[in-house]
Amino acid sequence: MDGFTISVLSNIALFSFLAISAWLLLVAGEISFGQQAYFAIGAYTSGIASAVWQWPFVFAVLLGALTGAIVAAIVARVTLRLSGLHYAIATLAFAELLRASLNVIHYQRDVDGYLTGPDGANGFRDIRWVYDAGIGAGQYLGIILAALVMVIAAIALITRARGMAVLRLVGENPTLAAMQGLSPSRVKTIAAAAAGAIAAIGGGLYAHMATYIEPAQFSVMIGVHALSYGLMGGLGTVLGPILGVFIDIGALETLRIFAGYRMIVFGGLVAVILIWRPRGLLDETLVRRWQKWLRR
Repeated sequence: MDGFTISVLSNIALFSFLAISAWLLLVAGEISFGQQAYFAIGAYTSGIASAVWQWPFVFAVLLGALTGAIVAAIVARVTLRLSGLHYAIATLAFAELLRASLNVIHYQRDVDGYLTGPDGANGFRDIRWVYDAGIGAGQYLGIILAALVMVIAAIALITRARGMAVLRLVGENPTLAAMQGLSPSRVKTIAAAAAGAIAAIGGGLYAHMATYIEPAQFSVMIGVHALSYGLMGGLGTVLGPILGVFIDIGALETLRIFAGYRMIVFGGLVAVILIWRPRGLLDETLVRRWQKWLRR
């Protein structure tokens, strides 16, 4: 593959983590405009661990995922009494608060004669583990895809264990779920923590691919796109949000005919799909039909 194709596929895979993160909360009945906050937490935490503390790459990314999960669980416990538009605004406010905080956070240490670490609005440079380890772009794409497959496999296991059915019940009818002995707030907190960890994994992988991150990269537009991927691709399966990323980055981003008009085309496409198929292209009804056909 040429460098451009590898770059596009890497971006599709990385934003799939963010899309799956927002999709999990959509299934739980909540709309979040703030999943980019956990993407940023994963990027900064894993970057500090590998570039400043010199941790091994895998442990750095896992630390980012753990931090994302813990922060997401805390935010969920504070905000889950809210719902609908109020919850969406609360998640957006948290993401913007985090982004503003990153502008004033300075944590630099001398590493091999160079100051390394977050430098406020100037960003965080030299997250160079991938390049120091001699890993090429194609090989790193393989690492990203392997991590994405593991996330999809984990969700598939949860689905087989009926965990996803519980999440859908809580999302569609929390009162009925409570009558069946479930705790909607506990289920949603677990979902939010899992969503935070998944977004943070994507952020950690992104930071090590880009080698440079700054607060402006984690704006509200990333959160809006992440939400749109799930709504457009469909809520019936974890492949839905990934389909949404493919349509946006894989098709609209790479076709020169849309250059300069991509955001207009993307917004219009989301609107048309939501009118035509309110729960996305791969909605629950279509997925059930496929499952019945496969069982024959």
